[in-house]
Amino acid sequence: MEMKNLKPTEVFSFFDEICQVPRPSKKEEKIIAYLREFGEKYGLETLVDEAGNVLIKKPATKGMEGHKTVVLQAHIDMVCEKNKDVEHNFDTDPIETYIDGEWLRARGTTLGADNGIGMAAALAVLASDSIQHGPLECLFTVDEETGLTGAFALQSGFMNGDVLLNLDSEDEGEIFIGCAGGCRTNATFTYQPVVVPEGYFYFTVEVNGLTGGHSGDDINKGFANANKVLNRFLLQAFNKYDLYLCEISGGNLHNAIPREARALCALPSKNKEDIRIDLNVFAAEVEAEYSVTEPNVRFVLQSTDPVSMAIDKDTTLRLLRAVHAAANGVFMMSQDMPDLVETSSNLASIKMMENNQIVIGSSQRSSTLSSRRDMAETIQAVFELAGAMVDVGDGYPGWKPNPNSPLLAVAIDSYKQLFGVEPKVKAIHAGLECGLFLEKYPSLDMISFGPTLRGVHSPDERMHIPSVERWWMHLLDMLKNI
Repeated sequence: MEMKNLKPTEVFSFFDEICQVPRPSKKEEKIIAYLREFGEKYGLETLVDEAGNVLIKKPATKGMEGHKTVVLQAHIDMVCEKNKDVEHNFDTDPIETYIDGEWLRARGTTLGADNGIGMAAALAVLASDSIQHGPLECLFTVDEETGLTGAFALQSGFMNGDVLLNLDSEDEGEIFIGCAGGCRTNATFTYQPVVVPEGYFYFTVEVNGLTGGHSGDDINKGFANANKVLNRFLLQAFNKYDLYLCEISGGNLHNAIPREARALCALPSKNKEDIRIDLNVFAAEVEAEYSVTEPNVRFVLQSTDPVSMAIDKDTTLRLLRAVHAAANGVFMMSQDMPDLVETSSNLASIKMMENNQIVIGSSQRSSTLSSRRDMAETIQAVFELAGAMVDVGDGYPGWKPNPNSPLLAVAIDSYKQLFGVEPKVKAIHAGLECGLFLEKYPSLDMISFGPTLRGVHSPDERMHIPSVERWWMHLLDMLKNI
């Protein structure tokens, strides 16, 4: 069966179209053009602001003109992650999807259901001549994944809705009424290139096969961080041998738990078998530690050709110690909502840059601003003590839950009427754009909901097909009753 034939067909048909349009963060020109063409095709008022955010308006269906104006909101960019052995250009290639039982997946890449399925649902409502709804505005924001720049740039008065349905959550049957705020903390080491002595064995060591996932939603699931794991081995080896670190890299995006990390090193030729034995022992230890959450972790050591330069020993030691000491994972659980992570940090990336610089990227999240600051300052202190230059970003606000929301009451009642059970009401540790919307539109009443997604921000991303139909039914019923 093809994706466009899945139920609800009106939603999956649009998601199929969206998968054909490249839409990396900060490169949304093609999907913006697609939305413009959509608006023109259906004769709907379509606005595009300076940031690239798109607003498509649709009048109320007959008899519902007096209802509140509803904003359906989704972001149009996607996280672009792929397995190392997959040939795929996110700037030009469509996402290749396939059906795996009850799940929709992509072939070795992120699926982009985050938040393509939200876009698809909004377009299906706009395109329909039979769905009942009041005055409707559909807001499609840019660059949610790498900076929330679309939501930051949104101007007061661009939209006029009374309530907003954010379509960017990942658990059907759950309604979200709050989210964490976040910020980024980048540490930069500047090293001196040095020449490795003669008679040294050059090798690469790689950690791969990790689960990865979303640095908010998945931070409490016990997944390993490839940067932390690799660094742990490198520090052990540096303390034991006359090791030179020549290259190091790991992770990519601030909002993804790194799945892979790699280093190129050199050590005296007499120790080349010793380092292999050490890695075997280390691999067994890590496999035992993460036997439940990381069943596919792999360690690969391969000889390689010599390189001309290495990182000086002093910088190497400071770097390895700092990465080892830097907090990663859950820092504090919420005291108000059971099982909700309040504060966390993700050591997201290690990248070698021009001018002999190594940049360590990390992100901090918290539903409490003071705790987020404390977490960022903790990371800052570790790296500054190691001699790095540290930059802490301004960040973005959280969304304070409102359990007395009239929109929430409608959503709960609708779900109970449809499915005979009460939905779970939660806050989420991930970042949503809702906090920024409230800064520009303080009277907005909002909830966030969506179908069930798993493995988001990784090539294991998948969408539960039956949940899409339930979520769609819930959305349509809410539109009739808001």
